[in-house]
Amino acid sequence: LTINTTMYYYLVAPISVVRADEPAFTYQSESELQVGMIVVVPVGKKKLVGVITSPTKKPSFTTKSIEQILVEKPLPTPLVSLAGWMSDYYATHLALVFQTILPTGLSKKRRDSKGVPVHATRNRTNIVLKTEQQAAIKAITEHPSGTLLLHGVPGSGKTQVYIEAARHELAAGKSSIVLVPEIALTPQLVAEFMNHFPRVVVTHSHMTEAERHKAWLEVMTADETVIIVGPRSALFMPVPDLGLIVIDEAHEPSYKQDQSPRYSALRTASVLAKLHKAKVVLGSATPSISDYYLAEQTKSSIIKLTKPAVATEKPSVELIDLRSKELFREHRFLSDALLTRMREALHADQQVLLFHNRRGTAPTTLCTNCGWSSLCETCFVPMTLHADKHQLLCHICGRNHRVPPSCPECGNPSIVFRGIGTKMIEDEVRKAFPKANIARFDADNTADQTLDKRYQEIYDGHIDIMIGTQILAKGLDVPRLSVVGVMQADNGLHLPDYQAEERVFQLLYQVAGRVGRGKHESHVVVQTFLPDHATIKHALERDYDSFYQEQLGERKRGNFPPFTYLLKLTTSYKTEAGAIRAARTMATKLRGAYPHLTIQGPTPAFYERMHGNYRWQLLIKSKKRAELAVIADSMPVGWQVDLDAANLL
Repeated sequence: LTINTTMYYYLVAPISVVRADEPAFTYQSESELQVGMIVVVPVGKKKLVGVITSPTKKPSFTTKSIEQILVEKPLPTPLVSLAGWMSDYYATHLALVFQTILPTGLSKKRRDSKGVPVHATRNRTNIVLKTEQQAAIKAITEHPSGTLLLHGVPGSGKTQVYIEAARHELAAGKSSIVLVPEIALTPQLVAEFMNHFPRVVVTHSHMTEAERHKAWLEVMTADETVIIVGPRSALFMPVPDLGLIVIDEAHEPSYKQDQSPRYSALRTASVLAKLHKAKVVLGSATPSISDYYLAEQTKSSIIKLTKPAVATEKPSVELIDLRSKELFREHRFLSDALLTRMREALHADQQVLLFHNRRGTAPTTLCTNCGWSSLCETCFVPMTLHADKHQLLCHICGRNHRVPPSCPECGNPSIVFRGIGTKMIEDEVRKAFPKANIARFDADNTADQTLDKRYQEIYDGHIDIMIGTQILAKGLDVPRLSVVGVMQADNGLHLPDYQAEERVFQLLYQVAGRVGRGKHESHVVVQTFLPDHATIKHALERDYDSFYQEQLGERKRGNFPPFTYLLKLTTSYKTEAGAIRAARTMATKLRGAYPHLTIQGPTPAFYERMHGNYRWQLLIKSKKRAELAVIADSMPVGWQVDLDAANLL
């Protein structure tokens, strides 16, 4: 008696790197399986989790069997295709891509854990949509597929547009993914969506592994449509029928992952949407220069919301010159005007937000008399102080100068190299306002003091004064906020990065947009050493178009994106000599192989010392991204590769 057993063969990609040059291996199965199934396979003496990427023919060599199926349902086909695209596009091993896409601890046995509580509430009823909002919703719902840019001023009701677009997709039997740039903004958006939809699934990295796994399984096994809210990684939730991806505050740098695979959530979302025949909405009051230029060039839809959704009092803006000592009689860095506005707000039982852009507090050279800062003649970016060598150095091309003893512009010896920190601001504000409830939000917060944990307190008005960094500028809805103080608006303008001015413009525009959302009077007090700087003026006048045109000219002149593609290569060694030698050797090799490309450096990385190592980098520019992908793919071990580098720091 012969038993005829049909054997099926599949390529399985383990989610751990087995061989650098092989992403997938052939395994056999007695039963027919589907692409996207998550399985356990033997690799040597280990058992590894893997994903079936495709069926294949019986090979000439003997094969091992797939040992276990971990989840009964396969990953949606578009998600498997997306993993392959990410591996190619970002020159990253497929195993690392699947580690990013799948939750950790897939093979663990888990007890049934409770759902994730969402502690955020809203009292929003009878929302009447304005004409512009209705037009935006119509444009999104009638758009067949692809990317749309929703360019709306702060308070113009972008969230309501997202909600109505998601409602339209649900009616058509399709799910939506809504991305936020920060975990801190998740409760705010979840609360808005839960007012309208019964089923909102939340996922983010502050949840435990078990909670994230439960949320993932809930989506994986769902029989009905869902709405998913979370930061960048929520994009990879296994939604079978996706109709809409919303990327809120789409200009934010946190949408670019800074570990391998160094993917852009915007670019990846557009590919995922294409695979699902879905649409992507990029929402922002300050779209990135490159995204806006791309939308114009490709004739993509740009939808504008130019007016606030609710009739509001426009905030008054006061520009305070930090060089003028008579404006700081009460305190050395809190101006008299800012202290007066803070007292008025607290007396009226309203809230104050003090914003400090800490990103610019690296040692930079600035004249406190005339505002001069040292610029590289070649790269048009500020030069950085290297105190050990007493030199100013350009971190892009390597040009260096001695530190001038006095300002080359005005001759004044008052050159400074430092800034203040949020902790110092908090200490001084506590002295000035001992009875106020003060909260600081920055990277040093403990787990229970983060913005997402305390957001409801802010929304309900229990915190009087908020002090913080970029996180406070990002789309926060604080109804009782009446004063925003910017400690030093020009912080960040002096960073050696082609996007430094764009980032400052976005932060100032956004943080000033936190007020002027209610019927009460509101004030923005901006302290700066550079009151006449075009970037600061454009941001406070909310003049995106003028800023965009000026920056586009600068980018063209310096040959930066959107007019070219960038590849940043960084090497790290225990000794400075080792890092310099490796960087110079690589630069010589690449210049020989690609004489037509612009290869800048080697130079020390902006953060030259990290984890006890010295870091040096090369910057390569090309009109053809494919060329850079080939170089990225060929880099030896020990080099950090960043294709489409989000910044040069």
